[in-house]
Amino acid sequence: MALKDVWQAPVWQLVSRPWLSFHAWLRRPWKRLPLLSYLAILGPGLIAANAGNDAGGIATYAAVGASLGYELLWMIILITVSLIIVQEMCARMGAVTGKGLSELIREQFGPRWTVFAMLLLLVANGITTMSEFAGIAASLEIFGITRYLSVPAAALLLWWLVTRGSYEKVERLFLVMTLAFFAYPISAVLAHPDWGAVARHALIPSFRLDRDYIFMFIATVGTTITPYMQIFVQSSVVDKGITVREYHYERVDVIVGSIFGDLISFFIIVCTAATLYTRHVTIETAADAAQALIPVAGPYAAILFGIGLLGASMLAAGVLPVATAFSITEAFGWEKGLSFNPSEAPIFYYLFTSLITIGALITLIPGVPLIQLLLIVQVVNALLLVPLLVFIVKLASDPEVMGRYRNGQLFNALAWATVVSIGALSILYVAVGILAPLLGIPL
Repeated sequence: MALKDVWQAPVWQLVSRPWLSFHAWLRRPWKRLPLLSYLAILGPGLIAANAGNDAGGIATYAAVGASLGYELLWMIILITVSLIIVQEMCARMGAVTGKGLSELIREQFGPRWTVFAMLLLLVANGITTMSEFAGIAASLEIFGITRYLSVPAAALLLWWLVTRGSYEKVERLFLVMTLAFFAYPISAVLAHPDWGAVARHALIPSFRLDRDYIFMFIATVGTTITPYMQIFVQSSVVDKGITVREYHYERVDVIVGSIFGDLISFFIIVCTAATLYTRHVTIETAADAAQALIPVAGPYAAILFGIGLLGASMLAAGVLPVATAFSITEAFGWEKGLSFNPSEAPIFYYLFTSLITIGALITLIPGVPLIQLLLIVQVVNALLLVPLLVFIVKLASDPEVMGRYRNGQLFNALAWATVVSIGALSILYVAVGILAPLLGIPL
């Protein structure tokens, strides 16, 4: 299948095609076997949860470990529960309604709220696209290539690959490059961390009313539960044709995917805490973050980190702009997909090209610190996440939309607790991080 044909269908098919092929292979009489049925459904939850471990995610978790040690490990466990709740609601909505999140928002809340929701999505995914170009720049600076060469070249290459139908030939290469980050769990063990301290901080919550602490806290929320992930998982479930009959397998996929993705995040924090925090290393460049992989890669740590960061950034920077353009045009019923030429789907192409162009240009602003930019983007993501979560919870608990598959009372309470907690954290960040310095309050 050509890439243009892929984008005519929902955009998520690009990332889930390996699972779709496996699903087709399993369409045999013996597909009723539980394990094989699960493997046929496997994909959306696992891919969506691990999407958080992109350039921004790696930078955030590394910075958390390097600056706070093991202090936020308890929060990774707590946010995994929240991630499961949010992802499960979106996946369930996709299975029950057969519709994507943007389409449901338009049908249930009307055009005005749809404009608001899609504006949130555009801003959130726009700055995330920008962070991917920051990741490209940071990764290639390790190899001595300036951002003023790497970023424009990457932007042009990705635009050409996607629009000319060649991206599918190289996206597997980008995916393989991200496997470099699996070195973090190994490096964490080889660094000989204080496992007693790891267990203590993982099980006993702690909190400090400190600007830096709250900044890292909310950045972790923003990179673990991103707006893009919710759009992705629901549309992917719809694209794979998963219905309520198979949904109990998809629920397992969501849970396993969330735990697996956050387990990698957990070990990134442990690894950087054991190798960088103890040496008081402040992460200001990608080369600083790469030092955490020295126990497993030695002098090649920077190269290993650079390859992984480049692969994760290129993969997301190629898919995310098209996914965003597709969702927004779908919400308003405009022509969408790369199977159309620019004159037939002008808004789709305008959004796609603008996201790549603006993301690349902001990264090229002289003096912009790349690692800090990646962290700031995750904070903004968390602030924008709250309104989107309100839409998700209201839809998932609406009996007209979900029928008997709507949220139960306990699940609904946990879902709203997640929304309120992230909202309160956002307000606290604004109060402590922005208002306090303006008012001259020392913190």
